[in-house]
Amino acid sequence: MATKSKKSLAPAPLAEADVRRIVSSEHLVSDKCPELSELEFGLIIASHAFGRWMTRCMAGAGVKDMTETEILVVHHVNHRGREKKLADICFVLNIEDAHVVSYALKKLANLGLVSGERRGKEVFWSTTEAGQALCERYRQVREACLMPGFSGAEEENLRLGELARLLRTLSGRYDQGARAASSI
Repeated sequence: MATKSKKSLAPAPLAEADVRRIVSSEHLVSDKCPELSELEFGLIIASHAFGRWMTRCMAGAGVKDMTETEILVVHHVNHRGREKKLADICFVLNIEDAHVVSYALKKLANLGLVSGERRGKEVFWSTTEAGQALCERYRQVREACLMPGFSGAEEENLRLGELARLLRTLSGRYDQGARAASSI
C-alpha cells in the first residue's frame, strides 16, 4: 500500500524578487539599497507617531495646543538646567530655520514657561519654575503611559542605544544629501 505524503502547511520562502516591501513610494526604491525605502517609511510613520505622542503627553501634563517644536524647545531649554542661546537650540535640535525656534521661544515666554536674558547681542534662555514643573509633569505622564511598554531589560536597552546611534548617523547622511541636492 502506497503512502501519501502530506503537504507542508508552512508557506514556501519567498525569493528576494518576490518580496513586497512596505514603503510609501515604490518608485523611489533603489536597487542598491531597497531597505532604505523601508527605513524611510518607518521614519515617516514613527515621526508622526512621536509627534502625536508629544502633543498628547503635553496635554496630559496640563498644557494643550503646544506644537511639537514648542515641546522640543521647552524640554531642551530645561535640559541640564543650563541657559541656552537660540543658535545652540537650533543646532542641537537640528532645526535649520531659526525663526521657527525664535517664534516657539516667544510663545513659551508668553506662557510663562521660559524667560530670556539679554547679554550684549545674545539672549540666553532658561525655563521658569512653571516651565520646570511642566517638564516634570510631562516626565510623570511619560513614565505612566509610555514606559510600561518597555521591559528595561539590558538587551532591549542595548538595541535601543544601537538604533539611536544609527538614527544620528543617518541624520548626517540626509543632511549631506540635502546640501548636495541644494547645489543641483
